[in-house]
Amino acid sequence: MQNSQKEPRNPGSAYVGYCAEELEDQREIARIMSDSRKRATIIDVATAANVSTKTVSRVFNDEPHVRKILRDKVLKAAAELDYHPNIMARGLVGRRSYLLGLIYENPSPNYVVELQNGALDRLHGEKYRLLVLPVQSVVEVSGKIMSVLRAAALDGVILSPPASDHPGILSELRQYDFPFARIAPTQSLDIGPCRTTDDIEASRKMTEYLLELGHTRIGVIKGDPTHPSSGARLTGFLEALKAAGLSHSPDLVEQGYYTYESGLAAAHKLLNRTDRPTAIFAQNDDMAAAAIMAARDLGLNVPDDVSISGFDDSAIAQIVWPRITTVHQPVYDMARDATDALIAKLEKKPFNMLGTHVCELIIRQSTAPPASR
Repeated sequence: MQNSQKEPRNPGSAYVGYCAEELEDQREIARIMSDSRKRATIIDVATAANVSTKTVSRVFNDEPHVRKILRDKVLKAAAELDYHPNIMARGLVGRRSYLLGLIYENPSPNYVVELQNGALDRLHGEKYRLLVLPVQSVVEVSGKIMSVLRAAALDGVILSPPASDHPGILSELRQYDFPFARIAPTQSLDIGPCRTTDDIEASRKMTEYLLELGHTRIGVIKGDPTHPSSGARLTGFLEALKAAGLSHSPDLVEQGYYTYESGLAAAHKLLNRTDRPTAIFAQNDDMAAAAIMAARDLGLNVPDDVSISGFDDSAIAQIVWPRITTVHQPVYDMARDATDALIAKLEKKPFNMLGTHVCELIIRQSTAPPASR
């Protein structure tokens, strides 16, 4: 009887076969890339990887049930061909734009840069892209937010203050079941994915630090009254004064609008007084930097004649001299994490509804104990 068993395979034959296949793949990739004028297409990737275009499409759409060996082969061929899927074409097929919007009103350019960088960091390597939508006033946008978002063909939107707290905007988005995430809201934290901080506690810490230095006459430059953060930061300031047994002097509070210009005008009012404060707590770094300039205009030295502190820890806090004592608000981290939550929501993946980031007191050269007068 003839032996039906197959003879043992040469252990090296599998390796030789694999190398031959790899060599053929490399030749195909080299052939495609030889035409430098031609941009690689899905057909080129499919040809180089020796798979169907449907398989390539399934790999780049992250569809399940694609064998790992095929997925790796497709991704390797795509990388060597410098192939990038056409986002717009994919959007037309799936009726998706893969565009996320970032709405902001904040006039501080330093704050806005941190917002954008945080969102862009999360989108690095993703199929989604970011569209920045500055608005003059969220009040004007309220009631027509869906028109703005639909005109931009967005899949979802990230709301920064004060839009993240505006009841009209939130109501309209919920009415149309439009995906959104919120940065630094101060109320209704159960609505949509939220990434926030405790402005009251952070402001209280800064005020306590100034009190510990020996300042009892502290001026405040408030932010834009339409931003809930301004009220929260004033609350923290007043709570710290009350806990220290000190009364509040309303005449030591000047209105600003989170802009350098408004901070300069407010600081001049505070420092032109005969009984000027020994310290100024500006509710953002742009206004704190302006207060330093106002002090110089009046021939005052910071911090010898007046201490100045800010809020946010934006780039300007380290550029001016003296560098500004401030509260580090993790704007970058909040924007990145809000973007992450929005993507998870769009992809129907699990995410945390609420994430709280901790603010940190950053002590620099703009504050010191008060000089005796």
